Amino acid sequence: MAAAFEHAPDLYALSRDLAPAVLAGDGDALWVNSRIHDYCAGYAASPAGYARDTDLLAQLGGGAGVALRAARERVAQRCGRFAPIDALTMAGVIRQREDAALAGHLAAEASLLAMEAPLDESPEYLRDLVERVQQSGDAEAFAALSPGMGVAASGRSAFAGLVAGTPLAELAWQVAACRRGLDCGPGSTLMTQYCASGGICPTQATQDFETFVHDAAIPRQGAEKLDDMVDTLLQGVQPQRVSWRWEQ
Repeated sequence: MAAAFEHAPDLYALSRDLAPAVLAGDGDALWVNSRIHDYCAGYAASPAGYARDTDLLAQLGGGAGVALRAARERVAQRCGRFAPIDALTMAGVIRQREDAALAGHLAAEASLLAMEAPLDESPEYLRDLVERVQQSGDAEAFAALSPGMGVAASGRSAFAGLVAGTPLAELAWQVAACRRGLDCGPGSTLMTQYCASGGICPTQATQDFETFVHDAAIPRQGAEKLDDMVDTLLQGVQPQRVSWRWEQ
């Protein structure tokens, strides 16, 4: 299903195809549908407004304007059949991810931490979740967790001693996800959202995420530290040890 999300030209159609499995409570379907809604929410809220913003941002983007326009137009094309009536909201995304997490989907559970809506707010649970994600080696879970491992984790005792608490740590989780098999190519969701939503775009259209990070996202002196963090994360992969089920 992850590959379907990455490569589907029409995410509205994919969401419709997933509907029966979503209604049946399938964790994979709930997770992918939540990703569709997250990816398309900005466009669906106002397609015309999204197009106007694309024109304005591309004009202000200087040298990155071409890449920014291409990324936002990629989103508009893939989400083009969604409209305001579909009511794609973050509250809805969180609900789907909660259901997916309760069905045992690790990436969905990890994303809830990153969205500051974890299933449990206790330090013990939060640390255990991060350790389970690392041990799993699950590329989607690494990427889903990454926003919560950046500055949002700074100063939190639950994450002491882990790869967490700095912008570099967030990038390390993402690069590790790429090395574990996440699609991180030029047209991938990760690259598209960095550019379309964050305004941080590659200087070359052929760059993959890891090349882009080393080229534009970190100072030269930070490259070795980033690589050390990535190595630490990958050395902790022990998928045979991951066993957990949420109990309310």
